Amino acid sequence: MPELLKNRYNRESVRELALRIRAVYHSFQVNDFVNGIMDNSWAGLELKARMRQITLNLGRYLPADYERALGVIDRVAAGYPAGFNDFALMYFPDFVEVYGRDERHWELSMAALERYTPLSSSEFAVRPFIIEHEARMMAQMALWTAHENEHVRRLASEGCRPQLPWGQALTRFKEDPTPVLRILERLKADPSPYVRKSVANNLNDISKTHLALVVKTAWDWYGKDGRTDWIVKHGCRTLLKKGDRDLLALFGFADGGSVDIDGFALDSASVPIGDKVTFSFVVETKKEAMVRLEYGVDYVKANGGRSRKIFQISELSLKDNTRRPYTKTHSFADTSTRKHYPGPHLLTLIVNGAERGTLDFELSAK
Repeated sequence: MPELLKNRYNRESVRELALRIRAVYHSFQVNDFVNGIMDNSWAGLELKARMRQITLNLGRYLPADYERALGVIDRVAAGYPAGFNDFALMYFPDFVEVYGRDERHWELSMAALERYTPLSSSEFAVRPFIIEHEARMMAQMALWTAHENEHVRRLASEGCRPQLPWGQALTRFKEDPTPVLRILERLKADPSPYVRKSVANNLNDISKTHLALVVKTAWDWYGKDGRTDWIVKHGCRTLLKKGDRDLLALFGFADGGSVDIDGFALDSASVPIGDKVTFSFVVETKKEAMVRLEYGVDYVKANGGRSRKIFQISELSLKDNTRRPYTKTHSFADTSTRKHYPGPHLLTLIVNGAERGTLDFELSAK
């Protein structure tokens, strides 16, 4: 399992930061800075709280003048290799968020966020600026969409995602995402996959609150550029999993009637938590068809209820009178994002958005 980002904020990494600062700002109090961060509360702090604790101590031990403090951070940032990027350094843009939101600092702060995002990411730091000065900040984001650096262009999209994970919610954009779509329009054929993934994730965010708007956008954008087509497809993944008929038609998966399923079966009626279940089926086509295969698992929740999660198997084009067998394995091992509970579970096969069979099995305690 990958190391949690919060655990990379530790005494060793904080001390390394302090030494980097002292190398360019010789009066910096290394031990006081480290001890001020690693206090009795540290062990119980999560990622953003740890980042903020580092930021506040930067504010205590860097020059009180904001411009001078940015000058020190700039010299520290310049010490990293060209092309270096590490999300653990987000305390640099966080410093701008905390100390640089006064009107008199606007230009300094915008330039700093632009400089620091290639080194880490300013996606969290821009959000209070959007909330407090929406029109002005979105105009800045529009300028960033044309920047030569892919990290800055990505910031234009990632920073205004209405529901950015771990980020401050942009309530106004959840209510009306029109300003966000104007940014995405500028990036919909970006040459960088890094940027395009952010645009798709932003579109997916919007789809959760404005289904019709995203469906319309998908129909407007699709079929004109291969890069845009990828964004549309990935950005509509939640709606596709929900079986939205308009989007299934857009991507060629409207015809499910010419596809039959045979021999849908599980290898066991009981599976221990931590083990796997295997299911199999055969796809048969009467005529040529585009086929989207998915399956849903209805998990038992802690309260005894159920919640479904959809998993994609494949998308393919099959000729007429084709018979293709499938065998698929699904794991019930606990992970950092899912804990399993014993009880009756369901596995449903889905073809082109339509349920084509459901099997039940018992998930048992280890």
